[in-house]
Amino acid sequence: MNPATDLNNYSTIFTLVFAGLLVLGLMVKYWLALRQIRHVAQHRNQVPSAFANNISLSAHQKAADYTLNKARLGLLELAVGTALLVAWTLMGGLHALNTWLLDVVGNSYGGMAQQLALFVSFAVIGSLIDLPFTLYQTFVIEERFGFNKMTFKLWLADAVKSSLLGALIGLPLAALILWLMGAAGTYWWLWTWGVWMAFNLLLLLIYPTVIAPIFNKFKPLEDEALKARVTALMQRCGFAAKGLFVMDGSKRSGHGNAYFTGFGASKRVVFYDTLLAKLAPAEVDAVLAHELGHFKHKHVIKRMLALFALSLIGFALLGWLSAQTWFYTGLGVIPNFMTNAGVPDNALALLLLMLALPVFTFFISPLFAQLSRTHEFEADAYAIQQTANGDLAHALLKLYDDNASTLTPDPLFVKFYYSHPPASERLARMGFTGHLTPALKEAV
Repeated sequence: MNPATDLNNYSTIFTLVFAGLLVLGLMVKYWLALRQIRHVAQHRNQVPSAFANNISLSAHQKAADYTLNKARLGLLELAVGTALLVAWTLMGGLHALNTWLLDVVGNSYGGMAQQLALFVSFAVIGSLIDLPFTLYQTFVIEERFGFNKMTFKLWLADAVKSSLLGALIGLPLAALILWLMGAAGTYWWLWTWGVWMAFNLLLLLIYPTVIAPIFNKFKPLEDEALKARVTALMQRCGFAAKGLFVMDGSKRSGHGNAYFTGFGASKRVVFYDTLLAKLAPAEVDAVLAHELGHFKHKHVIKRMLALFALSLIGFALLGWLSAQTWFYTGLGVIPNFMTNAGVPDNALALLLLMLALPVFTFFISPLFAQLSRTHEFEADAYAIQQTANGDLAHALLKLYDDNASTLTPDPLFVKFYYSHPPASERLARMGFTGHLTPALKEAV
């Protein structure tokens, strides 16, 4: 057998498989998006019977229009993203960028400078291409529906902070991983996996107190009555947190939320100020109890373990693919170990895997979405046990209405993409009868 012929055969097969899955995935994504658009549009003019007593037609139509606007923008993003993926890979864009940087930066510091420059250039180009979509989403769609509270100055400040923070944290991490890939021997992928996991755990520890305050202000919860309710609920559920905080989410968006952040002793409960402004104290309890349900059922630990396992598989796969010439040539790159450049291809291997992996994993993504929805149902059930009957259903109705979440998504679109069950499924599981108390009905 001729090694060169084998290489060409493997490379061609890999290219065909990659291109075939890319086209098939693109067709399925467009089909699902068009189903969603058609389904939401068809049900725009009538509130579902289960919600007819609580959600006005105007609110229902606003949610439908908001969903349709985002979906149509998503179709354009999908087209541009696919074209960019093809340009980076099969059309040789990543190879051209890498070759140009080799000429400009050279092999200084054992090729480390060039590899980091490749990461930075790739990220900058991708961000610039995404920029029009980000601006349109924020200052046109979110603005049109009354959700955007950001000025352009604040948006720009956030972008600068994010870029500087990404460089400050990401570049040293990338340099360490690239160094390990070249210096840690056959099992470098195991060492890099360990570094990646340690980094993620460290990020969980420092995010609440170091990173999040860079972008938002966090004040201790001052409402003594609400604080007493929340503290009693957490004690009843056997949960402890370092503090209860209110975040100034209203300076960026009209959407409301609540979440836990941190790890171990650094865990804290955070409420958006927009959430507290819209929910009654009993409903805040119910939303918090839902989050506590995730901890009670160990969803957070399960997801972390799943992340550990999947990332280990990913690094092991990278360890094998980075040594296969057909992996590079099949994706439009001529690796440096086929030349006399003397620069390792570790950054190229990382970027190629990042680009190719979503194409190969798209059709199993509904499994993870289903698992996430199952976790949400379990957390809902726990919240119902810990709070008064109907409080969670009432809170969800307010949040769905306030966030303009469509009540009529396409069922197949839901199965593929939704990490949270749609309102109809969640409320049906709770035994919601379609009637609210007079006080709540007035609030909605």
